[in-house]
Amino acid sequence: MPDSKPKSKRRSASRDNNADWLEDVQQLSYQDARTALDLAMAQLQSSDLEVEQMADLYRRAEAYAQRCQSVLESVEQQVIEWDDVRP
Repeated sequence: MPDSKPKSKRRSASRDNNADWLEDVQQLSYQDARTALDLAMAQLQSSDLEVEQMADLYRRAEAYAQRCQSVLESVEQQVIEWDDVRP
């Protein structure tokens, strides 16, 4: 009977790596996130990927897109604030 502990350790390590990776994405500049998104989209469109690889790459692309959106929203808020302060 196989031991289920190695699986749970792998899942836990995978979740930790995923959390680390997502934290790293949140530190990217708009340009870096956009470049990573463009590269991920090109790879999704041109590669013969396994379903699991495609799903992972899609999640990464989605995270890059969300980071771009977040940066744009932050800049928009700053512009609004600057406009309110201007005489």
